[in-house]
Amino acid sequence: MKKLMKSTVAAGACALVFGVVVPSTASAVTEPRIEGYSANVQNEAVSALIAERGVTQAEAETILRTQQHSVQALDTVLAQLGERAVDGYLDASGQPVVNVVSEAAAAVVERAGVTAKVVEHTAAELEAARAALESLPSVADTAIGTDPTTNQVVLTIGAEADDAEVAELLAEAERFGDRVRVDRVAGGFDVAIYGGEAITGGGSRCSAGFNVNSGGQNYIVDAGHCTGAVSQWNVGPSVGASFPGDDYGLIRNDTGSAPGAVSLYDGTVQQINSASNAYVGQSICKSGSTTGLTCGTVQAINVTVNYPQGAVHELVQTSASVNSGDSGGALFAGSVGLGITSGMGGGSSYFQPLTEALSAYGVSLN
Repeated sequence: MKKLMKSTVAAGACALVFGVVVPSTASAVTEPRIEGYSANVQNEAVSALIAERGVTQAEAETILRTQQHSVQALDTVLAQLGERAVDGYLDASGQPVVNVVSEAAAAVVERAGVTAKVVEHTAAELEAARAALESLPSVADTAIGTDPTTNQVVLTIGAEADDAEVAELLAEAERFGDRVRVDRVAGGFDVAIYGGEAITGGGSRCSAGFNVNSGGQNYIVDAGHCTGAVSQWNVGPSVGASFPGDDYGLIRNDTGSAPGAVSLYDGTVQQINSASNAYVGQSICKSGSTTGLTCGTVQAINVTVNYPQGAVHELVQTSASVNSGDSGGALFAGSVGLGITSGMGGGSSYFQPLTEALSAYGVSLN
C-alpha cells in the first residue's frame, strides 16, 4: 500500500500529524460524549458499530464506553491467571470474556467481575495446532490465526493461493479435528503494491504512522515494507525496517513538528495518549492517506499472514477498510494507539502491533 506521502511542510504554519499537514487549529472539534474520543472518531466508530452489529446509536456509544474499562479488566485478569487462561476477548456488547478450561480458573475470573467461558481446547493444544501449520512451507495468500470466540485456530485460504501448495496445509489442519477451522476468502493477501507502482521518494507514498521520540530526536513509526523500500521521504530518511517477519520501520522526522495526534483527513485530529495491545471484539478505527478514517472491529490477533513477499507474524486482523497507499497508517481506539497498517486480504485488514514496534526501537509516543 505504498504511494508517496503528499504533504508538504511549511515551518511555523502547520503541524505534521501522521502523514498529512493540517492547520494547527484543527484539533478544536465539537466536544465528544465518550472520554478519549474526538468527535469525528466517535461518530465514525458509532456508525461502524451500527452497520456491523445492528445496534442503535445509544447502544453503540455504550459499547465504546464499556470497552475502555473492559480492555483494562482483560489485561489485569489475564496477567493474574497466566497459563490458566486460554485467551480473552470482548463480546458484542463490549464486555470482557476470558476463556478457561477449568472451573477453578473460572471462579477466579468471576470473582474479578469478568465473565468466564469454559472451553474445550487449552492454550497449549491450540498453540500445538498452530505451530504444526506454521512448520510447513509457507503458502502465499494464506493466513493462520486464533479465534477466541470459537476456541479454534483458523486457517484462512485466499482464492489466489496455489491449490497444490495448500493441499499439505489442509491435510495437516484435518489432523487436528475441530481445533482448526478452515475459512476460504476471495482474492489473496498483499501489502498492496498495485499495478507496478514505483517505490521512490518522489513517486510513491505510504501513510505516516505514529510520531515518537528518543533522546530528543523525533521519529515516525511506520510499516517496515515502506521504510525498507524507500530510503528518503519528504519528512526525513528511513532509518529502520523489519519486513517480512515483522512489519515495522522507523523514519527520522526532520520537519520540526511531531504532535501526538492522528490526522482524520478532514482537518481534525485524534489525540493519542498511550499504546496498548488489541483484543478480539474491540471497536477500532484506522487513519490512512487513501481511505482516510475508517472504523470496524478486531477480528483476530496474533495472525500470521503469508504475503507473496514473505510471512509476517503476530498481526491484528480487523474489518476496517484499507487500500493502496494506507500502509503505515495508524490503528487506534480513541486515544489509545494499537497498530500500524500492514496489508489486506479477504475483506479484512492487517496491522503490526504498535507496542512491539515501540519496544523494538526503544521509542516513546509523543
